[in-house]
Amino acid sequence: MLKTYQGSCHCGAVTFEADLDLTQSSFRCNCSICRRTRFWPTVARPENFRLLTGESELTQYLFNTKKNHHYFCKRCGVRCFGIGNETPIGKMYGVNLGCLSDVTDEELSKVPITYVDGLHDKWQSAPAFFRHL
Repeated sequence: MLKTYQGSCHCGAVTFEADLDLTQSSFRCNCSICRRTRFWPTVARPENFRLLTGESELTQYLFNTKKNHHYFCKRCGVRCFGIGNETPIGKMYGVNLGCLSDVTDEELSKVPITYVDGLHDKWQSAPAFFRHL
């Protein structure tokens, strides 16, 4: 069931809200950027994500195929969300669960996690080792 959550970067320059179902799986990936930034996204469809403030405070990072758009706050460096353009469900927002301000630790502890092997472009498979993710 969808519930509206509020979120922000660390310094508060970027704020958003997203309608999320935290009973659905979130993702942990071993690709180079997710591993380095410890990104823990859950999926929001475009109509369920609203950037409230700070669009001018975002910087975009593209690499490799440039299909996925990675956004960071220019002030504090936090990655609140990213946009996947070629996914099994089409365009989607990956909302960083660590940036939600009104979710409890208990709620977060219950969010299912799917581990994906992005490092080897095996998005439908878990990596051999994932406990560290």
